Amino acid sequence: MNYRKIGRLNKLYFNCRDIARAFGISPGSSRVAATRLVKSGDITRVKRNFYVLSQRWNSSSLEDRFILANLLQVPSYISLMTALSYYEVTTQVQPDFIESVGYYRTKLVEVKRCSFNYSKINRKLYFGFAKVKGFFIASPEKALLDAFYLKSLKKYNFDLTSIDRVKLNMERIKAMAGKYPVLARKLLLKYGYLKKA
Repeated sequence: MNYRKIGRLNKLYFNCRDIARAFGISPGSSRVAATRLVKSGDITRVKRNFYVLSQRWNSSSLEDRFILANLLQVPSYISLMTALSYYEVTTQVQPDFIESVGYYRTKLVEVKRCSFNYSKINRKLYFGFAKVKGFFIASPEKALLDAFYLKSLKKYNFDLTSIDRVKLNMERIKAMAGKYPVLARKLLLKYGYLKKA
């Protein structure tokens, strides 16, 4: 069998069904083929029945990895310092570390020296994001609010001096902050992101 045919898959990610189609083999055989392709280094297993071409992974853009981050845990969106760095609101850049939030579980997924970190937030706070270039990402203001929320729970820390406040819309922060718990709002007040009524 010519495993190089897998290169014909013009997709960022694929599964065993796609492998079966590429090689013209049965679903059962495609699982064996996937195991061999992972061992040979031709493809990279991202999670169960979820693969990327290793060559494609090595040349993937940050936005490609954001798409994968959304798929590794559903539902989730890019947030926290990763989103703020993407918008150039923070100088706190974390190479090969992509942060997302979701409401199911906190977890860390490692794929070839790249870490996909998922923080759990209250389901009521699952808003303030949009689909951009194929991936879901928080607005800058929501990413900051998520960071303060997790910080108030002592589950997250970040460099406050790295934030460029000029690039944030304080009215949007104020509008969304009301949905956050008191502890998070107190922190926002303490650091000047909210004003006392």
